Order: sequence, then C-alpha cells, then structure tokens
Amino acid sequence: MAATIAASAVTGRKSNPWVVLIVLLFIYIFNYADRYLISGLVDPIKAEFGVGDQFMGLLMGPAFALLYTTIAIPIARLADRSSRIVIICVGCLIWSLFTGLSGAANGPWMLALARLGVGVGEAAFIAPAYSLLSDYFRPEKRGMVFAILGLAVYFGQITGYAAGPAIAEAYSWRMAFYAMAVPGVIISGIAFLIVREPARLQITTKLNQVPLLPLIRRLIKARSYVLMMFGMGLATLSGVGFGFWGPTLFHRVYEVPLTEASTTFGLYFGLAGLSGMLLFGAVSDKLARGGMQRPLLMAGMAMLAASVCILASTWSDTLFVAKMLAIPAGLLGGGWSIGIMQSLQYLVPDRFRATSTALFIMVTTFLGFIIGPWATGALSELFGNNAMSLRWALTIIIPTGMVGGLLTLLGARHLETNRIALAGGE
Repeated sequence: MAATIAASAVTGRKSNPWVVLIVLLFIYIFNYADRYLISGLVDPIKAEFGVGDQFMGLLMGPAFALLYTTIAIPIARLADRSSRIVIICVGCLIWSLFTGLSGAANGPWMLALARLGVGVGEAAFIAPAYSLLSDYFRPEKRGMVFAILGLAVYFGQITGYAAGPAIAEAYSWRMAFYAMAVPGVIISGIAFLIVREPARLQITTKLNQVPLLPLIRRLIKARSYVLMMFGMGLATLSGVGFGFWGPTLFHRVYEVPLTEASTTFGLYFGLAGLSGMLLFGAVSDKLARGGMQRPLLMAGMAMLAASVCILASTWSDTLFVAKMLAIPAGLLGGGWSIGIMQSLQYLVPDRFRATSTALFIMVTTFLGFIIGPWATGALSELFGNNAMSLRWALTIIIPTGMVGGLLTLLGARHLETNRIALAGGE
C-alpha cells in the first residue's frame, strides 16, 4: 500500500475541480455520520451491554478526539509527500469497515476497539482534503469551496443522528452500523477511480521533507499561524461548549421537554449556521480579491459578534427571544471558520500544508472538543448543577470566543509577512 501511495504522489493531469469537491463532500458527510452515529444509539447499546453513560461518553468524547488528532499528524506527514486522494480513500475504507465491525461487536470493549478504528480512519481525511482542494482551486476561490465542504458537518450530523435511530427502531442498532458502513466503502472506490492527484509546485520526498520538530519551530515563529490557531481554538471552545449544553440550557431554563428543547435548538442554530457557512464562503471570496488578510479580519469580527449574540441568548428571559437571537448567532458562528481555513491554506506552502493543517486542527480540537464541553459541565456542577449554574458556567466559557476573535484580528496583521517567511524557509 505504501508503494501505491508514493507512486501516485504526482501526476500531470487534473480531474474536474467541482467533481473533486462533490466527491470529497460526500466522503466528509459519511465521515461525520459515522462519527455521530453512536450518539443516537446510546440507550439500546447500554441496554444490551450493561454499560453506563460514563463509558459511552468516553467513546464519543475525549478518547476519540485524542486519538483522532494524534494519528492525524503522521498521516498528514505522509500526505505532504504522497498521494492525498489515495490516503483519503484508504482512510474512508478503514473507517467504513470499522463502522461495520461496530455492529458485529460482542461486548463493550470490542465496540470500543471498533470505534477507535473509526477514529484512525477518519483522521486521514481533513488535512489531506484541504491540501488537495488548495491545489485544485486558487486562493480567491477557496472560501466558497471550503464552505461547501463544511456543509458535511451539518448533513453528517443529521444523517448520523436521524438515520441511526430510525434503522435501529426498524431493525436493530447493529443494522444501523452495517447500513452506514456500505456507502463509505462505495464512495471510497468511486473517489479512487475518478479523482486524480494534481502535480505539486514542489515535490516533497522522505529525504527532503522538513523534519517535524524543526517544522513546528518554524510554524511557532509565524505569529499569524499561532494567533489564528489559538483564536480558532478559543472560539471553538466557546461555540462547542454552548453547542453541547445549549439544549440542556433550554430545557432547564424555559422548562420545556428535552426533546422539544433539542429540536428547537438544532432547528434555529443549525439552519442559521448552515446558511452562515455558505454566506461567509461567498463573501470571503470577494474580500480575498482585495487581500487575503480580509477574510481573516471578517472571521475575527464574526467571532466577537457571535459570542455576544450567544451570551445574550443564554440570558434571554423567554424562549422566543432566545430563538430570535439564535438566528444571528448561528449565521455568524457558522461561517467564521471559512476565513481562517482560507487564510491558513494561503499562509503555508504546499510542501508542508497537510502537516501544518493537522497540527493546527490538533490544537483547536483539543481546546474545543475536549476542554469545552467538559469545562462547561464541571463549572455548572461547581455552581450548583441547576439552570442558573449552567447559565453562569456558559457565561465564563462563551467569552473565550471574544478572546479568540481578538487573536484572529491580530493574526491578520502578520499574514503576508509570515507567508513570505514560511515560503523562503526563514
């Protein structure tokens, strides 16, 4: 397999860029669907295996995120010198097969190992995909491209949350895993057949690839990279902390059933976020024509404004006001990541673009998906474990998005200077 990946690293021809984008979008949808599938099947799995919420939470949260981000780095190193589409296809095949094996688990620990396998496979997607698309689309076109790819986050969650329980209700929770594994296997084969690896400006081999530790030191010296990374991490901490606990907040504060609270939260914030992603993609591309720092400036301002709207929604007196504030909060919060990812791909040279993206995502994922939900729950429990305690916990967590916005704005000042330095190896 390694020889196949290396041999496919450089080709002279390209596929149709929009076909590549659509294929990657479908792969990414099932990436997220497989990831969230288990969330909708918690109760039947618990009932069969006799495990508790803590065990299930471990599978869905920190354990998955830590493995996912750690393994992504060596995979990204390989992607910088080898065929990215082959790596993506192999990863898709692996996570799909392990999704199927999840349905065949005969005990909780076999299920745990299968879910770890899903994490290994999914780690092969995001950094190679952004790197690949950056070679297919010019910098001023990437905003909408990344926005379209980002739609997979919403569609994948919906697929995982909705399709899993529906299949489980009709057949069994095991059948839900089997059914979700099949599309991934098929799309990985389609992608391998129709997507070509484009020629790179600089050919990287194992011999001339920048060693990891010197590369990390070089990236740390690039202020724009560091400021964007922690800016996005803190904004993700804010958004994910609220996103995980928002339905519970609506349930406790406005005294509505949890099902209604979850549906309301998902409808208003989810649809607004999806719309915001497409809107920011279009606007970012227009702004980029006047300088690539402009999408980054817009992202920083959106972080600030979204955090204010989310905080206001947290303290709304009525559910109606909270829902109305969810619309601007979702529009702003759903799109700011586009400007950051567009600027990141512009900042780093293609010879270590995938590795730089993986390191970037590792930090932002740790801050957002490991610390965010845990810290919010810990603070709420510290303050009394009730409606008001959750409000105060979120009041501490949400403003981290404002700090992230300020860091992002500062990062825009150094974007062009740092890009020249990274390209020249200074």
